[in-house]
Amino acid sequence: MTDVPTRHLGALAVSAQGLGCMGMSHGYGTADDAQSIATLHRALDLGVTLLDTADFYGGGHNEELVGRAVAGRRDEVVLATKFGFANRLGEPTRIRGDAAYVRQACEASLRRLGVDHIDLYYLHRVDPQVPIEETVGAMAELVHAGKVRHLGLSEAGAVTLRRAHAVHPIAALQSEWSLWTRDPEAEVAPVCRELGIGLVPFSPLGRGFLTGRYRSVDTLAEGDIRRGQPRFADGNIERNLAIVARLEELAAAKGVTAGQLALAWVQHRGDDVVPIPGTRRQRYLEENLAALTVELSAEDLAAVEAAAPTDRVAGTRYDATSLTFVDG
Repeated sequence: MTDVPTRHLGALAVSAQGLGCMGMSHGYGTADDAQSIATLHRALDLGVTLLDTADFYGGGHNEELVGRAVAGRRDEVVLATKFGFANRLGEPTRIRGDAAYVRQACEASLRRLGVDHIDLYYLHRVDPQVPIEETVGAMAELVHAGKVRHLGLSEAGAVTLRRAHAVHPIAALQSEWSLWTRDPEAEVAPVCRELGIGLVPFSPLGRGFLTGRYRSVDTLAEGDIRRGQPRFADGNIERNLAIVARLEELAAAKGVTAGQLALAWVQHRGDDVVPIPGTRRQRYLEENLAALTVELSAEDLAAVEAAAPTDRVAGTRYDATSLTFVDG
């Protein structure tokens, strides 16, 4: 597969599926840089243009890794990164969205990425202590200076989106969206569509769970953040595996994997939806991209949704502390 369709995030043209790079440096156990760079190169070879990173991932390592991978291929890439977590790894979470920090964070990201501009610059989490108008105003100054091309928000609520968009056009909202996380559908997605803001679902495979590869928390590496997430906890994981079992049945009937079916469902949410499943391995990259070719009828979509009703998902998507950093 080499012809990935194009979708738009606001005015920004991107591949219909991007690649989330977090796991290459952060969150899911030890990674191998050479393997990760090979996967990034393979993604570009296959027509993936949208690469998603953040300054927080691996304490800056992820941006440096992505920068190494795109060196010499910058014109093939829509480079997205995020700022806002001002703490170092292992320290208490601290969000900053003040104007001075916006400028400071952008300069640091440009340096680590080894580029002169960022194509899509996101606020990773909304700072409750700073008016969103100040944060987006400072981000807009980066656009005017040529250091950033388009602006985005991550995990922002509908009211914040409206206020931000009134300051400067917001191209994309990044939020968790999958069969077992349907939060954006009630308020956020309708506002995005009203304002012409694209939607970028992260963890569209439920942090890998919906692929069926994880049957027990014991299969996760030490230090894997999923070990502390409620949906993977004892009691919850067993209930959630029943969802996976039904997805596997439906997928087998269509000749695809459970992960491909779950990802195809996200792709079918709309032409303004660009999921960014993450992986460190070329095998799974190619499997994920093949989901773009999975056709789902209205009956298929209904059956998939019936397999994962929201009232059957056990556990919240974050622990209580992490949920406090999601803008309502």
